[in-house]
Amino acid sequence: MIIIAGNSETDFDDSKLSALERSMYQAMKGSSFQYRYDSVAGLLFELGVRSHIVESARLLNESGVQFSDFEHSRCNPVYWDRIENGGFQLKSGVTPHEGIRDIFNNGRLYAFECATAVTIVLYKAVLESIGPQQFDMLFSDLMLYDWHFNSNLRLNDRMNPMEAVAGDILYFQNPDFDPATPWWRGENAILLGQDLYYGHGLGIKTSDEIVEGLNKSRKPGSFQSASLADRFDQLDFSYLWRIITSDRRKLIIAKVGARSYILNT
Repeated sequence: MIIIAGNSETDFDDSKLSALERSMYQAMKGSSFQYRYDSVAGLLFELGVRSHIVESARLLNESGVQFSDFEHSRCNPVYWDRIENGGFQLKSGVTPHEGIRDIFNNGRLYAFECATAVTIVLYKAVLESIGPQQFDMLFSDLMLYDWHFNSNLRLNDRMNPMEAVAGDILYFQNPDFDPATPWWRGENAILLGQDLYYGHGLGIKTSDEIVEGLNKSRKPGSFQSASLADRFDQLDFSYLWRIITSDRRKLIIAKVGARSYILNT
């Protein structure tokens, strides 16, 4: 259910939305979860960011980045310092938006595991939604490592993965993973559309294909299949929207898909 300014949304014209935005809007409208917004602009912002998450996941899949565990991770030393735990710290003098975009432009120089891939996709989507100037202000202390997030990027824990919408993050668990390949204990995957996911290391697959891939890395003699976990994560779009519209000292330019909104707050 979508609720705008305290009222159940019933007459929003979705004809100007892209096909992906319209499918997300209809899924959210028909959901038992309440999506609440103070204005239509907030709804449009979320749809736009979700679209950029899907696009960024596809771009990362095509970028040439490799899969690796933390021990063997690597990055472009022009933009990032590889730290002892296998994460990447933005180099002094490099802007956050430059660091993120380099991963997509020079993917062959990078290798990391699936949780880091998800964080990179989320940062890229936010960057393309709000522009480099605001992105650099909000994420100045950028470090990429596992589920480590800058405080301005938050996730909400949700129940029932059947309620997930494109742009949400799901987890496929593999409880009987082979101890020799512990990185396949599960796969963090971004929902791209109807039963289509991006999971770093596996690529763009259906749920059955992800389960099949994980089952190939079970310990010998195991008969317990990998499966979709019963919880999922969702970017806190409302929190991000409040941040970018709360600074009354300047104009805010919010990009929503192909549209731009100039908000004089």
